[in-house]
Amino acid sequence: MIDVTRPSYARMYDYLIGGTDNYPSDRRACAELLDIAPDMQQLAQANRAFLVRAVRYLAQTHGVRRFLDFGTGLPTRPNVHEVAQEVTPTASVVYIDNDPMVCAHGRMVLEEDLLTTAVVEADIRDPERIFSVPRVRRILADDRPVAALFVSVLHCLTDDDDPWLLVRDVAARLPAGSYLVISHIASDDATSREELSAFMKRTIGSWGRVRSTADIARFFDGSDLLEHPAPVEVSTWLPDTGLALRPAGADWIACGGVARIR
Repeated sequence: MIDVTRPSYARMYDYLIGGTDNYPSDRRACAELLDIAPDMQQLAQANRAFLVRAVRYLAQTHGVRRFLDFGTGLPTRPNVHEVAQEVTPTASVVYIDNDPMVCAHGRMVLEEDLLTTAVVEADIRDPERIFSVPRVRRILADDRPVAALFVSVLHCLTDDDDPWLLVRDVAARLPAGSYLVISHIASDDATSREELSAFMKRTIGSWGRVRSTADIARFFDGSDLLEHPAPVEVSTWLPDTGLALRPAGADWIACGGVARIR
């Protein structure tokens, strides 16, 4: 049974980007979060826009037709398959999340065409299980490049979970010439990192931490970043609007990039 009296990260994020699949507990937690980090709503919206741009870029510019979305979160239009299928109607997407509510909503909204979309309930820390699922194996079957999306999820993992090893493990299982899309809450101020991390752990229980931009760069070891030589604040990654969503002087950013795996 889903406990809606306790905030969840997925529902808080849903609220911040303007979704409706959230509850009073999530909205109260977001109000407290915005007291600590007033720019966090803009950060979440910039992060979502980055996901859309990155998927469209990979589909249009690099011909990617297969996507694995790790830590999907609640469905929000346009979803990954909608963006990819605007370019190629047969593009395939597998959404992966361990939140039962996310998966229940996902199966109602995301599995519009069972030939091209699927939702897998699994912990992203268990790639062995994920890559044994028939729908995932089917995406890999013809050895064409796949894009692995880790958008706004790796900060949910602790250092003990070793998210850097997780990304390397997933990358090693993908066909040659595959891609990574990563974004992560970051700050180069140690006090700010600790303050926000402590709030999230206290609020939702299980959470990782805000990391430095140098920490984010480590996720791209063994791959070549595209369009930018280093991870960037995501609203500056191939922006399609003149509006800079990150307020000047913000303590936290969504930092990330798109890379081709060597």
